[in-house]
Amino acid sequence: MPKYFFNTRIGDELIVDPDGEDLRNPDRAWEVARQMILEVVKSEGAQPALLEAVIEVTDDDGEIVLEFPFTEALLDMPDQSATRH
Repeated sequence: MPKYFFNTRIGDELIVDPDGEDLRNPDRAWEVARQMILEVVKSEGAQPALLEAVIEVTDDDGEIVLEFPFTEALLDMPDQSATRH
């Protein structure tokens, strides 16, 4: 199973994920990145710096597999205030 690393870029700062996660494919890495972003925003709030942050998912060779902007994860959030009929 391939290993993916979830590095967070906030402005010029890169917070490196030293351990990574073994995941079946890039689609699963996308799901994990999205969940990570939602958890960070939930605990830290929608701070301006976080809204400009990006998770850079890399493979074992350090190649970027995908870039996931925090704002993209927030746009996909279901509307919690909507009522169901």
